[in-house]
Amino acid sequence: MANTGTWWMRLVDLSHPVETGMQVFPGDPPVRTELAATVPQDGFQVSGLHLGTHSGTHVDAPLHTVDGGAPVDTLDLLRLLGPARIVRVAGLKKTDTIRWTDVEAQLEEVAPGDIVLFHTGWSRYFDTGAYLQHPVIEVLIAERLVAAGVTVIGVDTLNPDPTPGAGGVLDLPVHSVILGAGGAILENLTNLDAVTWPNPVVSALPLKLRGLDGSPVRAVALEL
Repeated sequence: MANTGTWWMRLVDLSHPVETGMQVFPGDPPVRTELAATVPQDGFQVSGLHLGTHSGTHVDAPLHTVDGGAPVDTLDLLRLLGPARIVRVAGLKKTDTIRWTDVEAQLEEVAPGDIVLFHTGWSRYFDTGAYLQHPVIEVLIAERLVAAGVTVIGVDTLNPDPTPGAGGVLDLPVHSVILGAGGAILENLTNLDAVTWPNPVVSALPLKLRGLDGSPVRAVALEL
């Protein structure tokens, strides 16, 4: 939306609302909010918030999958605020794999430091069982991006890697490549279809959670 007096022309919120009972990665702490004080009773309102570090729209720090990796409070914020490339992949079905050949043409001019976001449209299934059966990214894409100097990627799904069902084996090759290179991964993005202008700037800043492996973010795309 145009907003007179601001330094941007349009802003799109790329974040899911955080609320009690929202969908999380299987086995992660549930999200719960509760009133601790109210205006009628106490003269002010305060709420309690219980959630995991990977709840809602969030960033994975290297520590998430790399033993001894960097925690979220040490991430360079400038890497999470900058030019973005939105890679649009349409017509995907459950558990489809996005391959390098599907996206190569959209990544020809990717530059070091770009934030690369994959728009699959799967965020429409958030809070349903279908959201767990999301498309995944071929590890070759992650390898090519790291080689090009890209260390921050994002997806509008629960995970760039497969999300296992109950008792399934967890395999995280894209995490291993991106986080192993000291990068970061944004997950559970939404509204990428509303970013209709070229060369958006994306901001996805985490809370300064000392020594932890990830953090919810308020991700936005800006037209400058």
